[in-house]
Amino acid sequence: MKTWIKRSLAAVFGVALIAGVTACGNRHSDWSPERVTEMRGKVLERAGAKLNLNEAQKQKLGVLADEMLATRTALRGNTEPKAELKALMAGTTFDRNAAQTLLNGKTQVVQGQSPKVIAAMADFYDSLSPQQQQQVREFMDKRGHRWGRG
Repeated sequence: MKTWIKRSLAAVFGVALIAGVTACGNRHSDWSPERVTEMRGKVLERAGAKLNLNEAQKQKLGVLADEMLATRTALRGNTEPKAELKALMAGTTFDRNAAQTLLNGKTQVVQGQSPKVIAAMADFYDSLSPQQQQQVREFMDKRGHRWGRG
């Protein structure tokens, strides 16, 4: 398998995992749709400036952001993640069956959304020049070190 495909798949599943985990955190529970839209705009603006994206590339990055947000929203569902977790521990034993059901639902969301996210990631990445692609790879390398990897 080509390296960029491996990296794209790792990024997609990493984002899905992070989205699921952050959905459980309190600090993100106050993110209204307006706040998410605001942050999306800032991220797209910053990435567009750093990579010197043209309009077509910005549009593809916007599609990627939209797909990732749709995945985050689908993973979060209509319930409060913290309440779901608390419900698993409401009794004297951990509700393993309910936990497995919850996990199966999240897994189905990831499986259903992944093709769209992968396609959007590939469309965006493939639209970049070799220099821009190198900048993306360098950014990923720097992010990894910041998180204590590498």
